[in-house]
Amino acid sequence: MRGPHNIWRLIRTGATLERTGAMNVVLDAFDASPALRFVARALGLPFKFLGYKGDASMPPATRALTALGPAYIKFGQVLSTRPDVVGDELAIQLRVLQDKLPPFPVEVAKAEVEKELGYSIDVIFDNFSEPVAAASIAQVHKATLASNGEEVAVKVLRPGIEKAFRKDVDAFYLAARMVELFSPGSRRLRPMEVIEHFDGVVRGELDLRLESSAASEFAANTKGDAGFQLPEIKWDLSARRVMTLGWADGVPMGDNAAIDAAGHDRVALSERVLQLFLLHALRDGYFHADMHQGNLKVAPNGDIIAYDFGIMGHIDEYTRRVYAEILYGFIRKDYKRVAEVHFEAGYVPAHKDVDEFARALRAVGEPIFGMDANRISMARLLSYLFEVTERFGMETRTELILLQRTMVVVEGVARSLNPNMNIWQVASPIVTDYITKSIGPRAVIDDLTRTARVLSRFGPRLPAMVEAALIRQSNPPETSRQGFKRWLVAAALVGAAASAGIIALVEALG
Repeated sequence: MRGPHNIWRLIRTGATLERTGAMNVVLDAFDASPALRFVARALGLPFKFLGYKGDASMPPATRALTALGPAYIKFGQVLSTRPDVVGDELAIQLRVLQDKLPPFPVEVAKAEVEKELGYSIDVIFDNFSEPVAAASIAQVHKATLASNGEEVAVKVLRPGIEKAFRKDVDAFYLAARMVELFSPGSRRLRPMEVIEHFDGVVRGELDLRLESSAASEFAANTKGDAGFQLPEIKWDLSARRVMTLGWADGVPMGDNAAIDAAGHDRVALSERVLQLFLLHALRDGYFHADMHQGNLKVAPNGDIIAYDFGIMGHIDEYTRRVYAEILYGFIRKDYKRVAEVHFEAGYVPAHKDVDEFARALRAVGEPIFGMDANRISMARLLSYLFEVTERFGMETRTELILLQRTMVVVEGVARSLNPNMNIWQVASPIVTDYITKSIGPRAVIDDLTRTARVLSRFGPRLPAMVEAALIRQSNPPETSRQGFKRWLVAAALVGAAASAGIIALVEALG
């Protein structure tokens, strides 16, 4: 569907941006070139009368995206996780973007449930409420299972939402190509990759089986975490367009008065929500990436309940270790070690000066540590850290940007419960414990064990592989020669890794 016929959608978008006053905000955020500004104005200014008016009480960018509809609202929410693309100011505006839309009729939702699950609604549920929440992609109903009387939440996709999103995403691809064509300087922001990322997020949210799977994996990882619970997924009552899970009974995390009235300890809750996030990010590498107050409740027993698993973050084990060492270095004010970690990980080009980088990191850390305990902000530290690393040539790492954005949100939730919390004091036990387990002698043994398992699978085949490679090398075409060289390099790397592992083990145990 991508092509010239999407021009109309772009004209309507440009007209709305002009009418709401958001055009300059967006162009400035993307540091648009004169050529791109001209094209954007040409698509919007003459047709300003066609633009949606929107809610004048909102900031321009959120006003425009809300007026343009569900796909634009979701796009704005995803962009709020990418301050590296839209800048900090616009990201903050987009972070408060709400997707509360008029609900569709309950009868339509019931029909959709019956179609997806293959049973009459009266057979499955004793009652099925009017919508209790309506967002850009789906809405939620409260129901009671006919089989056992359990209260559940039933999430149902909006009718026709897949087709509507597909049309708008196609227009986004066209817009990204135009940005790359008319503003070569904007290519550093990788607009096509941004749209591809958004497309992937939306595809995941438009198949509720994937969200159910994410919730199930998250539940398996966190089942032993004290003071934390997740609604149980009802797999037999979930499908592509319907998701059923246990009802989260509790007070909203954003309602301090209700939390106090229920007798919960807000100081304890503030510490737990921050520590849980760090635990999930560092220990599991899989975390809830949308942990704002609207997706959190406090259960009657004081547990924190999380729900809505449309956006989850994933960090590989190596990156988790790097991230933990960076935080640990800042906690100990060991700026030289923080600098060395960046170089060891390849985040900063090797030709840069490590001592100069360490001094730049000190300039980031010392002012923050000089603040009163209740003003120290890990989110602010990470934001400043990314600014410094960008100056030293570090490429954007999407997973760390998402982690930083979620850290900002979680810290905001924690401070709303306890404005005087000491972020470093609360975070230190989690980070220190992870460092101890992932970088000490025990971690070396675990790494070697995993390496040995991989090598053991290939061990019986190595003689035959070497013999076949030598035979091919006796009279190889050019492509085979290159392949053989690559094989030799790979073998050398495996050998070096094994040797380094053995040496590290001897040192650790000696």
